[in-house]
Amino acid sequence: MVTLGPRVLKTGISVTLALYITEWLSLEPPMFAAIAATFTIQPSIYRSWRQVLEQVQANAIGALIALVSIYLFGHNPFIIGFVMVIVILVCLKLNMAGTISLTLVTVVVMMSQPAYTGLLAAADKFLIVLVGMGSAFFVNILISPPNYKQNFFTLEQEALRGISLLLRTAISDELTEKSFQQQWGKVKQDLSRLEDLYKLLDEERENISKIKPLDVREIVVMKQRLECLQLGLKLLDTIEEHFFQSGPTSEEREMFDQYIEKLTMQHEMALLKFEGKIKYDLDSDPDLIQESSLFLENVVHTNQTEKGQRVRLIVIASALYEYAFQLQRLNDLTEIFLRKKKIAEQTREKRRLRK
Repeated sequence: MVTLGPRVLKTGISVTLALYITEWLSLEPPMFAAIAATFTIQPSIYRSWRQVLEQVQANAIGALIALVSIYLFGHNPFIIGFVMVIVILVCLKLNMAGTISLTLVTVVVMMSQPAYTGLLAAADKFLIVLVGMGSAFFVNILISPPNYKQNFFTLEQEALRGISLLLRTAISDELTEKSFQQQWGKVKQDLSRLEDLYKLLDEERENISKIKPLDVREIVVMKQRLECLQLGLKLLDTIEEHFFQSGPTSEEREMFDQYIEKLTMQHEMALLKFEGKIKYDLDSDPDLIQESSLFLENVVHTNQTEKGQRVRLIVIASALYEYAFQLQRLNDLTEIFLRKKKIAEQTREKRRLRK
């Protein structure tokens, strides 16, 4: 099912705004501003701003090359094609590959008009580009600005539900093959989207933190949460590849099933703790690393299976250990974040009362 997202709507609004502004300023052709607006809409404010800066630079260079070429060589089709090659090479050299499309449009529009009037026409075309880019940039900021942190948390919960279902039924093999594959594919898709969202958040943290402050500790926790989800999916891959091929006994099935259930529950509890939805006591939290070490040791020394089959179970137990290790780290980072957050809130409250 196709959804009408904010970015789609903002593209339409920015194009409409760009057309109205160019008509109001009597700039021709107005459709050029619409094209510029379409290229400028990006999935984050920082990327929109970076796109505007790069497009301004690249279009200025392209306009200058086009202007010089017309004065020196004219504007026949061969010259236009040659200039476009030069512009592409220059953009690539300046690491502005994302600006090539719009810059080439600028060059073609400037060089293909028979009634070209020189520098004034070049300035007119460049102003049209600025109108289109400026319209898109301000629409992206003012209308439904992207809230990628909330989107991350929402998608993370959905991905964790999928991973939890798959892990809990991996040993018992309760899901049909079709249902399993569908759920597996959806989880992989969700994780890919989560990785993109985290990159956007990290970009904003690095580049516009002064304008839009972001809690660095929270970003660190989010990175760890993403890693735990990735390890959960990796664990599932390992189980699918090795568990049933090891010819496990009923006791081994039960042992692995119970421990996977425990780790899955701890993963869910870590997220609920972060959201403040559950009570927690530091002294009652399990030591996942110690427990997973004991589990791994138990698998290594079991005599219920042949050596070759036991190696497969050890591989799975090792993946469980890594999953537990990162879950423990997630729990520790969450505790630190919540503690710092509580101290900050108490400090703000004291300041408020003093006033």
